[in-house]
Amino acid sequence: MKLSDDIKYLKGVGPKRAEIFAKMDIHTIRDLIYHLPRSYTDFSSPVSIQDAVLDEVNILRCRCSEKHSYQYTRRGMQIFQLMFTDGTDDIFVTLFNQNYLYDKLRIGEDYFLIGKVSGTLTERTMSSPNIVSVSEAEAVRPIYPLTEGMTENILRNCMKKALTCLDTETCETMPPEIIEKAGLMNTDDALRYIHFPRTQADIAPARKRLAFDELTTLQLGMLSLKDRNRTLTPYVMRDYSLDDFHRSLPFELTGAQRKAISECVSDMMKNVPMNRLIMGDVGSGKTVVAAACCLLCHLNGTQSCLMAPTEVLADQHAETLSKFLEPLGVKVALLKGSMSQKDKNQVRAGLANGEYSVAVGTHALFQKGTAFRNLALVITDEQHRFGVNQRDALAEKGINPHRLVMSATPIPRTLALMIYGELDISVLDEMPKGRLKIETYAVTGKLRARAYNFVKNLLNQGRQAYIICPAIDEEDGMQSVLEYAERIRSTDFADYTVSVLHGKMKSAEKEAVMESFKNGDIQVLVSTTVVEVGVDVPNAAVMLVENADRFGLSQLHQLRGRVGRGEYQSYCILITDNVTETSKKRLKALASTSDGFEISELDLELRGPGDFFGDRQHGLPTFKIADIAADTDILKLARESAEEIYASGYLETMEGKGLRENIQKLWRDA
Repeated sequence: MKLSDDIKYLKGVGPKRAEIFAKMDIHTIRDLIYHLPRSYTDFSSPVSIQDAVLDEVNILRCRCSEKHSYQYTRRGMQIFQLMFTDGTDDIFVTLFNQNYLYDKLRIGEDYFLIGKVSGTLTERTMSSPNIVSVSEAEAVRPIYPLTEGMTENILRNCMKKALTCLDTETCETMPPEIIEKAGLMNTDDALRYIHFPRTQADIAPARKRLAFDELTTLQLGMLSLKDRNRTLTPYVMRDYSLDDFHRSLPFELTGAQRKAISECVSDMMKNVPMNRLIMGDVGSGKTVVAAACCLLCHLNGTQSCLMAPTEVLADQHAETLSKFLEPLGVKVALLKGSMSQKDKNQVRAGLANGEYSVAVGTHALFQKGTAFRNLALVITDEQHRFGVNQRDALAEKGINPHRLVMSATPIPRTLALMIYGELDISVLDEMPKGRLKIETYAVTGKLRARAYNFVKNLLNQGRQAYIICPAIDEEDGMQSVLEYAERIRSTDFADYTVSVLHGKMKSAEKEAVMESFKNGDIQVLVSTTVVEVGVDVPNAAVMLVENADRFGLSQLHQLRGRVGRGEYQSYCILITDNVTETSKKRLKALASTSDGFEISELDLELRGPGDFFGDRQHGLPTFKIADIAADTDILKLARESAEEIYASGYLETMEGKGLRENIQKLWRDA
């Protein structure tokens, strides 16, 4: 048998069972070998019946002492009852409709019972435990993800046969010197031990090796993608002085901003396009870095553009860039879908003839009717809000232009290397001087009335407020956004202007509500997380979040960043009715720090990588064994190894064929 053979040819499988394997995405023998256990049962340390913990899963080793006659219920269910003993006590076991297992059990033989122990101090019981003969049990038994029609025993027997293929063929794809340097076992042994460990100690090194393979393959794919984007660009910038720009700013740049600008300028002076991510907290000053890059393009006689996900955000960026650049003679244009055709045509004519050096807009920027004279720099704000095709369509308005991505979602560097591995990364981890810290309070629902009074006090001073709810529709007892808004509009906030914003509204409706809020026509905006990344409203001074335990820390931090944009002291109030030790720990952590990167590390540890994106598609492959939150050390090792493999040219050799195929498969599956 070969690893590439169809699973139906494996002894004991056949066409019908192959159909069941196909439901588990197992089509070849190699697929089966890489169907990894999700956990293990350790038979090496069973507890006695006497010491079993009630209402918890225990592993007992005991002897079958009695088999009672089976009974039928009124609905025709068969009930089988047995007694087991281990010398310390007896335990009464009930099985339902398991006549095959009942017939197989022998009085006087020893078995492991795995299941929840119930009963009292004087009588112990188990209902439908997993029963394994001591004679058939290894010290550690893997537990696999299964599907209907597939059992643990069938899968284990097939796995034993499949692994014999490794006696004549290898799954090893990495260069031997890389594995030796990293101090790892070979892949074939790792696969044998992950499926059939002799002891618990065999699992960790096997898991480490297989996680290393996954993460190294991912990083190699990222490096290939990065290289693919390194075609030559005609827009090699000359190093013009930006001193006038620095002097014209009404504030002093932070060290992080200066460093980011320097990195961007250095990139843009190369003959390959810049491909850089500017990552920083809300309010860390990403737009001023973008402005410096736009000015460098202008001084070099070329154009730049900034694409934002919404019209309100595009308006804000256009206003900010105009304020920074127009005093220096740079003309900034705004192009968006809601403009009249006449105004659009005028802007497009100015972009085509080079009258405008900078364009800010939405999707209108990459539409067919928009052309640039010489587009040298494409800036995307909140890249995850755009599809790959949309970003590429904008870049195609120039000839291999430089690319700059801005993200207000601080994420741990380990995760950033995975998601944005094809980009160089600049981090803005300093906040501009003079920004007031947002005071954050976490309270229970018992203090909701007091929180409302606090908000009303600020509204009476002329400020505005956000109130965030986690759902549009009724869910798990939570009030919907619409119902919540209606309730507070008729009770606690009857004397104030209350409006609603949620993701199911049409784009034009959302834009209109945000514009009204920005203009001060709305005092209280009840919203879902659609305001997480949005327009600056300097007058908004309080963010109240209902059911705060429903959100990730990074998401709460993003919401908090919607206030504190102006001169007023601002506040964030987190309300939860679900008070658990975990929720208390999380909300207390958020209240104690305003460092987005510190919060993101904790969020990664507590909730895993998915929380940084919610339901958004971030393009990462699904890992079988690697855990981004737990495997930071392996990720660092994988990154270094991938760079060494890539630089050595190993992927272009015959020996590198298997690794090349693994990279292609990983990204195809993603």
